Amino acid sequence: MATGFMFVGKKARAASVAALLLSLTGEALAADIAVSALFNGKALITVDNGKPRMMSVGETSSEGVKLLTATSESAVIEYAGKRQTLLLGQGTRIGSASAGAGSGQVTLSAGAGGHFWAPGAINGVSIRFLVDTGATSVALSSDAAKRLGLNYTAGARVPIKTANATINGYRISLDTVRVGDITLNSVEGIVLEGRYPEEALLGMSFLNRMQMKRDGDTLTLVRRY
Repeated sequence: MATGFMFVGKKARAASVAALLLSLTGEALAADIAVSALFNGKALITVDNGKPRMMSVGETSSEGVKLLTATSESAVIEYAGKRQTLLLGQGTRIGSASAGAGSGQVTLSAGAGGHFWAPGAINGVSIRFLVDTGATSVALSSDAAKRLGLNYTAGARVPIKTANATINGYRISLDTVRVGDITLNSVEGIVLEGRYPEEALLGMSFLNRMQMKRDGDTLTLVRRY
């Protein structure tokens, strides 16, 4: 006689609960993920500063990190529905940074020469910014773009005039740009061929969405939208 109930084993039940929790929590999940070794089809992955684990393409760790692709140069991982490309030795935090996260305000102190420097991240990968109101976009060198795993050559090619010459640049869209507790999505970026600028320039494509207040040697950025 059919009762309408189905009994399953403990392992299947646990897997179903885990899948349900993953679907319910979504963006609330967060993990620090790093790649310490790369091979064709495999990568040595560390999650939340735990013990490094050799993973094969297609494998998912107990924390929910899945290795999508791996070569000797880079790995693509997926966690909480988000994908990230990591180079050898790179780390990232996935799941915690979203638009509107944090206080929406950061205060910077002037460094040498009166310049304002800010620790932050592009697409979840750490980088240091130099605040530059003269730059129309967030700008970085092709060397930095490669380190960040950006496919910048797929962007629109544009000529960029510098003090010494005109060089090639690529206009791209950055998924996320974070400075302190402020994270913005879909920020225009420019990648310049070569090693300049040595640090990423925090230009007006980010700063236009801020209210900027300078008081002596401090600069406060307050997110407007």
